[in-house]
Amino acid sequence: MENGLREWHFHGNEELTVSSTSMRGFLHILRESLNKDDGRPCFNLGQGDPSAFPSFQTSIIAQDAVVDSLRSQKYNSYSQSVGIFPARGAVAENLSQDLPHRLSAEDVYLTIGCKQAIEYILTAVARPNASILLSKTAYADYDVKAAYSHLEVRHFDLLPEKGWEVDLEAVEALADDNTVAMVIVTPGNPCGNVYTRQHLNKVAETARKLGILVIEDEVYGHLSFGQNPFVPMGVFASIAPVVTLGSISKRWILPGWRLGWLVINDPNNILGINIMVEQRLRLHASS
Repeated sequence: MENGLREWHFHGNEELTVSSTSMRGFLHILRESLNKDDGRPCFNLGQGDPSAFPSFQTSIIAQDAVVDSLRSQKYNSYSQSVGIFPARGAVAENLSQDLPHRLSAEDVYLTIGCKQAIEYILTAVARPNASILLSKTAYADYDVKAAYSHLEVRHFDLLPEKGWEVDLEAVEALADDNTVAMVIVTPGNPCGNVYTRQHLNKVAETARKLGILVIEDEVYGHLSFGQNPFVPMGVFASIAPVVTLGSISKRWILPGWRLGWLVINDPNNILGINIMVEQRLRLHASS
């Protein structure tokens, strides 16, 4: 203490520093390490925003719809915490086209982009000693948001010789009675893999065997350029409940609009008995 003032003793959340170096972090390190005076051109292969290029333009129909909504004066008030009903219904209708069951607006929770959807579902499933299963090669925000919720992350391998499929034997070995969910990303980020229907069926069967739900990140849904067509994990929700995360940012080239969703695919109503999950989602969902 000096001059009657105490010294500063501020320390941040040390758990969040574990995943501080993301893919973007590595790109930043590489850019800073480049010798900019050697005259060689450099191309950024880490660009994740297609709207930055003139070849990828937002639909005029989408722009007009937003303008009409603004001028209608109907949407200036506070909305429901989980999003306005027409928008939730539109997401449910769109996703239902690829599913054997029908989603309703009540199954959809709107979020500020997919990042917020990640935060909300990990907050919803977090409890003392709980763990989730996540691939070693995955979008870094899952580790960060899990640390924020004091949720243990156990990492499984993806198998490059099998098109980056999930190592399901490793998943079973990692899980225990405190494991609540496994996360899969398809189409994959950053590996670019698109899981086959057969593999997703096996993922669902494994989740059913372990008694856990599947959190599926399909923010790149339908953006598949190889031989495997995109199949949503929700197709297998009758085997194990699936929480689908997505947004309009990639497929519709609208990352700056920050609209995402968290969708409950649970035709057998397995999660319906877990009132705490529902309450947490409504508590934390976007206004």
